[in-house]
Amino acid sequence: MALRLGLMNFKARDSSALGRFWAEALGWSVFSEGPGVTGVGPLGFVWPDSAVCVCVVTVPEPETVKYRVHLDLATTSAAHQAELVARLKELGATPADVGQGDVPWTVLADPEGNVFCVLEPREIYRDTGPIATVVVDCADPRAMARFWGQATDWTLHEMTDDHARLRSATGAGPYLEFLRTTPGEKTVWNRVHLDLLPYPGADQAAEVARLRTLGATLADVGQGDVPWIVLADPEGNEFCVLAPA
Repeated sequence: MALRLGLMNFKARDSSALGRFWAEALGWSVFSEGPGVTGVGPLGFVWPDSAVCVCVVTVPEPETVKYRVHLDLATTSAAHQAELVARLKELGATPADVGQGDVPWTVLADPEGNVFCVLEPREIYRDTGPIATVVVDCADPRAMARFWGQATDWTLHEMTDDHARLRSATGAGPYLEFLRTTPGEKTVWNRVHLDLLPYPGADQAAEVARLRTLGATLADVGQGDVPWIVLADPEGNEFCVLAPA
């Protein structure tokens, strides 16, 4: 029994405000909102449908680190890219310089400093919806693709020394991509991470045990007594295994 990628989890000082930003940015809606937690998903989404959603959680720490995980947004034409960038700026996004140089995509930061990209039109992302791909910076894309491919039911589409790409076996939604970088020593926990969701009837503890045999380790980010299990992948990126829905 495998897991599926259920949520992109953002930490924020104001989960409600950042949740509203991402709902507007993606053309989605807020499907759940409670004290310190806002869930954003496609229109008509009912948790835990199979779509990859965004969950924004309030934390007190300010934005101070370079994220290893970010979103790339899809566009269908040069005009669409320009219109989307303009609309995102109106919503509160700002231009960001991460050393990208002269590239065809636009790098922005959301109102809390989370960097993301608005891609130029690419044929491979024509049917992904507003999120083209979830990008993870890493030292070894091959090893990361092997781990995450075994951890989830996602299918490997491409793998080289510099880049690897997975996608849901359903062929819907965004890709999960691993990009070779030199991220440096990790000394703080990530403010953007992935949440994995067991399928109905799955045993959370058994899935956690399986992930540990694949190279995951238990992680303590100060979560306390919670119904989810926090792990770290082989490169130290935290992720959560949620309780079965």
